[in-house]
Amino acid sequence: IIAGLATGMISTFSSVLLFAAAIWASYALAGFYGVALAASAMMATTAMQLAIDAFGPIADNAGGIAEMSEQDPIVRERTDILDAVGNTTAATGKGFAIASAALTSLALFAAYVTFTGIDGINIFKAPVLAMLFVGGMVPVVFSALAMNAVGKAAMEMVNEVVRQFKEIPGIMEGTGKPEYDKCVAISTQASLKEMMLPGILTIGFPIVIVLVGLLVYPDNNMLVAEMLGGYMAGVTVSGVLWAIFQNNAGGAWDNAKKSFEAGVEINGVMTYKGSEAHKAAVTGDTVGDPFKDTSGPSMNILIKLTCLIGLVIAPILGGHSIEDTTADAPQENTIQVDTEKQVEKQVRVEMSSDNDELFTVTVTITTQEDGYTKKVNQVLTGTKAEVEAQLEAMDVVVPPTPPVADSNTDA
Repeated sequence: IIAGLATGMISTFSSVLLFAAAIWASYALAGFYGVALAASAMMATTAMQLAIDAFGPIADNAGGIAEMSEQDPIVRERTDILDAVGNTTAATGKGFAIASAALTSLALFAAYVTFTGIDGINIFKAPVLAMLFVGGMVPVVFSALAMNAVGKAAMEMVNEVVRQFKEIPGIMEGTGKPEYDKCVAISTQASLKEMMLPGILTIGFPIVIVLVGLLVYPDNNMLVAEMLGGYMAGVTVSGVLWAIFQNNAGGAWDNAKKSFEAGVEINGVMTYKGSEAHKAAVTGDTVGDPFKDTSGPSMNILIKLTCLIGLVIAPILGGHSIEDTTADAPQENTIQVDTEKQVEKQVRVEMSSDNDELFTVTVTITTQEDGYTKKVNQVLTGTKAEVEAQLEAMDVVVPPTPPVADSNTDA
């Protein structure tokens, strides 16, 4: 148990460093668009991941069939070797899955920041830091609920099997037929019923955070948005670490148990199946199965769903609105460009018309680059259609058309 826990924990070291380098490099090359491309590239290996994940269960089932059909021992030995390889390949596939989930959540996080209008998440603010810790706690509780669900379903299955052996004679002799459907029903119903609480936890926590934040800070939507963003960041970081730890620890425990089939040398003595060491490995595998097959892979869903819920709530916190403008008000556009140099571009448009239905537009473009200001004025004249065409060619928003002055006025 101790060695399996340590193996899972130490496996996070190289994985997280590689993951951090991928995020940093993709952002340095193309910003959040590069992060989105990296996530797409990770998900492009879906076909390979499906093939890798299917390899393990196929080999495991083959071993069970070989044992139940009383094949030669050499057949079982070979299927155990294949099953051990399947655990390793499955851990690799799950690594791809959690990496793509985290990269995807980062792209969703960028969209969340855009919709809410916040500049960033300031953990020096106490409410934001508090929600960061709450978010880090959620994957731990989610994993506990998932593992408890596996334990409850397993005990129900054991009780059902014991009942059938007592009430149905001749099962071991092959003369009695077990009630397989009862066991299938237990696992199916448990998988649905026991996941209700983790699902409510995942969906409900972001909503509760927003409601409490709006109740405490009714006039500060930006702070509430930062609180929710801190929660999302905590879930993502903690979820990635827990997923890597549980997937690799569970695979290590499973392989340790299978290694006794061929024999393991411990302190110079060969140890085989049925020994005390093998019994300890079976105990480890009992813990490892819900680790690598239930709570570990579920972190992917937790991370993605949390960020999606935050993205759905984002427009409410952002307070997007359309302001009415009058015909005589000048039109201004500000463009912030993040490149190697900091550039701010402001466009001011003033439109007027005379009695001949000719329009005069004055376009003032002010550019600030590295502390230097440059202003350019350009005057456009012509009909309404001609002026609008010229403005569209300059990629400038066309202002509302002012009323045409009437020359036939009474004295």
